[in-house]
Amino acid sequence: MGLSEFVEVVEYRLITVNRFLNFRGEAGSGKERVNLKFVDSAKIQVSSGHGGAGCVSFRREKYVPKGGPDGGDGGRGGDVIIEAKSQKETLIRFHFNQHFNAGNGLPGKGKCRTGADGADVRLVVPPGTLVINAETGELLCDLAHNGQVFVAAKGGRGGQGNAKFASSTHRTPRFAQPGGDKQQLKLILELNLIADAGLVGYPNVGKSTLISKLSSAKPKIADYPFTTLVPNLGVVTAGKEHSFVIADLPGLIDGASDGLGLGHRFLKHLSRCSVLVHILDPSRMDLEHPERDLEAIKKELKAYDPELSKKPKLIAMGKMDLPEGPIALAAFKKAKPRTPVAPFSSFTSEGLDELRWAIWKVVSKNKVIQS
Repeated sequence: MGLSEFVEVVEYRLITVNRFLNFRGEAGSGKERVNLKFVDSAKIQVSSGHGGAGCVSFRREKYVPKGGPDGGDGGRGGDVIIEAKSQKETLIRFHFNQHFNAGNGLPGKGKCRTGADGADVRLVVPPGTLVINAETGELLCDLAHNGQVFVAAKGGRGGQGNAKFASSTHRTPRFAQPGGDKQQLKLILELNLIADAGLVGYPNVGKSTLISKLSSAKPKIADYPFTTLVPNLGVVTAGKEHSFVIADLPGLIDGASDGLGLGHRFLKHLSRCSVLVHILDPSRMDLEHPERDLEAIKKELKAYDPELSKKPKLIAMGKMDLPEGPIALAAFKKAKPRTPVAPFSSFTSEGLDELRWAIWKVVSKNKVIQS
């Protein structure tokens, strides 16, 4: 087992112990339930290595009384490198360790020997991670693709030894170049999940059940609100050649854009979605104003980020197996006759194939536009 694998095991066990000992509070007990397994933001401090100083040395050999300068160069300081890899899903590692320092370059030596370079530090993050300067708020890099690499802090250059400064007019330089300074930065790592389609709606409208039917994802499903505490991702296949990634986010409530409920913490994950799928629940629908839930969710998305309101949208109404399903569907179509709506039932699987292809159609069209 390598060092990185050992660290992962230790961190996972710490999470398990913390969740058992410190986060056992029930609703209303005053203790906040926190899911430490999914961490989508972290603040860290990184420091590159200082460059090694050049050496001042003169050749001393028998029968060579004036050997001349032979001071070697200093080694380069180590870099802090951030790399996106699909094997990572959260930023949990940076929840426990916030300081990362690369190695310093070693000074040069006599006989024109160069000092060793400092060791680099490589931080592995999930694809979709934003690297932000914590002091200025500047976006430094968007690691959207697997294998993408960003040098967050570059190591100092190694100083040149006095052998590099010898010339025909200055044969015995008694000085060398100091090593370059290191870079220190405070960074914010922010994960925006990369999904093609995002399911949005009120709590307990059937989003988790739907993603479990469309993909192999196994989210927690129960008959009470806020069952989903963290986003769930699933890969949906459309036919034999097509597939897309779908995200199930915690349910939104009125005032989510102001920080109410749980869903506001994860609204940022919708920023990369090609299409937003609004899930409507006929069992909670007001038949006199069937469009009210849809308009309320749209309002919360626009208040959080106006760009979300510009994304392609697909309206779907679930629970068609319930007696009120067809009634609510007819009322919605009457109230908004120009708004297409895809009815489905996760219980009977009615309409799931049609919904799957409808989502793929919008996703594929939007991907062509983006490319």
